[in-house]
Amino acid sequence: MRAIAWIESSGAPGAPGLWGAPAQLALPLADRGLQLADGLFETLLVEAGQPALLSAHLQRWSQSAALLGMEPPPGAERVRALLGEAVSRSGIQTGALRLNWSRGAPAADAAAEAAGPRGVELPAAGAPPLLPRFWLQLTAAAPVFDPVPVIVSRRERRNAASLLSCCKTFAYGPAIEARREARAAGAADALLESTAGGLCCATTANLLLRRNGQWFTPPLSSGCLPGVMRGRALALGLAREGPCPLGPDSAMLLINSLGCRPASSVNGAPLPLEPEPEAFWRQLLAGG
Repeated sequence: MRAIAWIESSGAPGAPGLWGAPAQLALPLADRGLQLADGLFETLLVEAGQPALLSAHLQRWSQSAALLGMEPPPGAERVRALLGEAVSRSGIQTGALRLNWSRGAPAADAAAEAAGPRGVELPAAGAPPLLPRFWLQLTAAAPVFDPVPVIVSRRERRNAASLLSCCKTFAYGPAIEARREARAAGAADALLESTAGGLCCATTANLLLRRNGQWFTPPLSSGCLPGVMRGRALALGLAREGPCPLGPDSAMLLINSLGCRPASSVNGAPLPLEPEPEAFWRQLLAGG
């Protein structure tokens, strides 16, 4: 089996759920995660059937929900139990686990639906609340470390002033458009500049750039996502926050929870390659 999924059957927190292939399960049409991309997710590595850096991912998930005024998402005990069952049902020992948390929809009874707001409006004080919904998917996948050519996007930028830039939300439209731009240019990924100036991140990865023997990553004030692996690099003293100007002698890594890919070129100009990206990445996992 290449992937397995689970979703809460009613949307009420702690409700029983349904297992199946991802293509067999569905969200209700009224769910704000489906209608408005109003939700959060985390993607983490599973190796030997165990989640890597789970506490760090769940901390970011919970903090993001609080920032956006959402109900607290599930905790470690429930996630571990569901992951254990997903591994048992699917046989997947190495893969990507995606945890999804939608702001949800009104309760399914007719009275609540009639009272529920439409569009972007949230329920008024005293109105029936939205019921958040949790679902997850485990997909067979291996970490990636191969070099990739990249471009600097001319269509999309990362908004340094947006609260949403601090959170891993469902809304990945800008990343999709930047990736399309990269593929049209014969590259594998795109770097996004910040509205505050300077390079910020890649479409689905944080950016590390080496100059004078030191790895640097753009500060959070650039609008880059507070990535878990980025945070590990800073905590271990393997990287520092700072501007990341491109130079001919600057090695670059695109790093996330599922790999560490050196940039072989930017806009066609070759870059020196980091010789051991996996070894660097594995340092971040160790002891986390």
